[in-house]
Amino acid sequence: MRLLVSVRGPVEARAAVAGGADVIDAKDPDRGALGAVRADRLAAIRREVGAARPVSAALGDVRDDAMVAAAAAAAPGLAFVKLGFAGVTGEAQAQRLARAVRRAVPAATRMVLVAYADWRRADSLAPARVVAVAAETGAAGLLLDTAWKDAPLFALESPHAVAAWVDAARAAGLFAALAGSLSGGDFATARAVGAELIGVRGAACIGGRRGRVSRARVAALQRLVRAAPAVPLGALP
Repeated sequence: MRLLVSVRGPVEARAAVAGGADVIDAKDPDRGALGAVRADRLAAIRREVGAARPVSAALGDVRDDAMVAAAAAAAPGLAFVKLGFAGVTGEAQAQRLARAVRRAVPAATRMVLVAYADWRRADSLAPARVVAVAAETGAAGLLLDTAWKDAPLFALESPHAVAAWVDAARAAGLFAALAGSLSGGDFATARAVGAELIGVRGAACIGGRRGRVSRARVAALQRLVRAAPAVPLGALP
């Protein structure tokens, strides 16, 4: 399991790299779960990180062709891009938008589709339907996240339900990542359900998700990632 830390600018990117994060993710927490950073900040993050770590970016919730064009402009040089579908409830529309993004971004940039555990509240597709969309549109992986940050992932979905979703993603040939107000205490559960990547923002910050990323907190989280025991799924609630 690897650790992804979301950063809003180059100073936070430096702290995340120094703390040992495996992936540096560009995201603006003031703009929601998948808030895209400004183009100049994304460029500054990439310059700061260089070749030290893969850089990903949240592109937001894609609803129309203008957002597809914005995704294409941001993607060059990124390891992967993340896009969600809040406000999109039709599978056909989600497939059309995801295919358009896949065509628009460079082949070397992998596409990750985001499903929301609180999908009804986000007016989005159920997580199982996002797996189907990803399998049909050339995505490399999936992220199960929360659109709203007032409840953590495992408060909204049981570990067994998340494990079934991870299994479905893998059966479709996709990697599975988890996020959604997760803390170090959730890492053993994330490992037990089969997550390959765990994403954090608030747990890595002093002052919550809108605070600042701390090198010491990232380092502590990375130690927990490496030490998280392989708890048998049957032992989980």
